[in-house]
Amino acid sequence: MAELRGGIDLGGTKIQAAIVGPDGKVVGEARQPTPTEGGPEDVAAAMAEALREAAAGAGVEPSALVGVGVGSPGDADERTGIVSSAKNLPGWEGSFPLAKNLQQALGTEVKLGNDVQVATEAEFHLGAGREFQSLIGVFWGTGVGGGLVLDGKPWLGRGAAGEIGHVVVKRGGAECPCGRRGCLEAYAGRKAMEVEARRRHEDGEKTDLFKLMEKHEKPRLTSGIWERALDHEDKLAEALVERAVEALGTGIASAVNLLDVEAVIIGGGLGVRFGERLMGPLMEEMCTHLFVDERPPAVRVVALGDLGGAVGASLLVSR
Repeated sequence: MAELRGGIDLGGTKIQAAIVGPDGKVVGEARQPTPTEGGPEDVAAAMAEALREAAAGAGVEPSALVGVGVGSPGDADERTGIVSSAKNLPGWEGSFPLAKNLQQALGTEVKLGNDVQVATEAEFHLGAGREFQSLIGVFWGTGVGGGLVLDGKPWLGRGAAGEIGHVVVKRGGAECPCGRRGCLEAYAGRKAMEVEARRRHEDGEKTDLFKLMEKHEKPRLTSGIWERALDHEDKLAEALVERAVEALGTGIASAVNLLDVEAVIIGGGLGVRFGERLMGPLMEEMCTHLFVDERPPAVRVVALGDLGGAVGASLLVSR
């Protein structure tokens, strides 16, 4: 059997695992919901289970893999394998040795990287960013994450580069899950959007968002629930999505003004679902703030879909 690598994409609502061949093709995959309670140990257990299921689909034992790469939110230290301050995950306020825990559970080497950066690199090598040498990945989901490829190489800065979700789009603005105010994520992150929807609903604004959530037995307002609400012309959902797109356009334009990249790649749960649908309003908002507005970057939706993060994580194994 050709050498196979594993990849796990840890998200705020789902864990996606994939078994990937040397040619980048996925030969096994599995998906688990991210636990909503507990702590890092519970999340790690769900990650290990997803990888085992994907490996079974590929007809291989996890211990027979060359290794497993993990894309994690928060401060993911590639050198130590420790994840800190992954605040969109349950009970993950401090630090946890995620790579070591998974290595013991799976019986193979585990390498760690930032979830959005590895997904961005997957699009650069295998997906929507293949024709470019410089790009920003903007992953719009539970939070808003970013990844950078500059001059054909990943740019990590001192370890925290690409945090576009914490570009300030309104000084003293809405409270962000990070604890600061006015961040892009405070307006566009799904978690923050749900908090704002609840607040407005409790203040008397009408919406079917939470009825749809209960009807479809979802523990939170998923991308699918937001889409259904828009399809039903729910006014509150429309207002909050429009607010999110305005913030995204403003934040992306600021990043492009600084770096002058060739392309912006849009991904994440909301990005995949709404990227094409909302491309016009997003481009309009972005171009309003671009310094060189006659030469905007290309804006593309990810080509690898939900599997991009897991495929990108698997590439960590060959580093």
